[in-house]
Amino acid sequence: MLDLTRTIAQQWLQGLGRVAILASETFASIFRHKIEWRNFIYQIYFIGVKSQSVVLITGAFTGMVLCAQTYFQFHKVKMDTATLAVVSVSMGSELGPVLTALMVAGRVGAAMAAELGTMKVTEQIDALRTLAAHPVDYLVVPRILATLVSLPLLTAESIVIGIVAAYVVGVFLLGIDPAYAWHNMLAYTDAPHMMSGLIKAVFFGLFLSLISCYKGINCGQGAEGVGRATTEAVVFSSIAILISNFFLTMFLSRMLQSG
Repeated sequence: MLDLTRTIAQQWLQGLGRVAILASETFASIFRHKIEWRNFIYQIYFIGVKSQSVVLITGAFTGMVLCAQTYFQFHKVKMDTATLAVVSVSMGSELGPVLTALMVAGRVGAAMAAELGTMKVTEQIDALRTLAAHPVDYLVVPRILATLVSLPLLTAESIVIGIVAAYVVGVFLLGIDPAYAWHNMLAYTDAPHMMSGLIKAVFFGLFLSLISCYKGINCGQGAEGVGRATTEAVVFSSIAILISNFFLTMFLSRMLQSG
């Protein structure tokens, strides 16, 4: 049992070390301005534009159900007009960035790992090396940069559509007074709530794109290896998002409140 635990710990540490090496190579390539701009623009379209429908639906129905559940509890103590404030704070600082990152990890992270894994299995990555093209410069950097740009924008859209959907449900379905609901939302929602959500989105984008690219480039041989890499990319990206969210919440809350 002790040997098995030691082996698992060694594998985790080795994996973290390889991800750190990939991150260092990526940032070194960015600072050397070795960026494939055409590939970067395409990744912006693939990650950002084509993910909008999923993100908007997720944000809208999250805001709606959060508004309904909050109203049902607040109505018992005659605090109906505070419902929208709870929705805005929750969507801005927590639910917006986390759910957006999880949806993007499921859609984009799996696609990244599958695409890069297929390129490795079919020896296209080796062909890039023979042509003196570094795979990190050509394949990894555009995807990571595009994710870093797209995810905060998708998060902002998710937050806005969630608040708007909650307003519609609260005012037109639940009968909350619109003036007081809007006033309380503006009174209790501060800029740090929204800033923390956008900052989290940057870190989530970095984590999910790094893990997905790492799993794709280091996948096993054959269709089974590609499938395993795709599954692990989504699972590990989601775990990284959920774990890092706690530490980012603690850090950003103290930093923004002190600032």
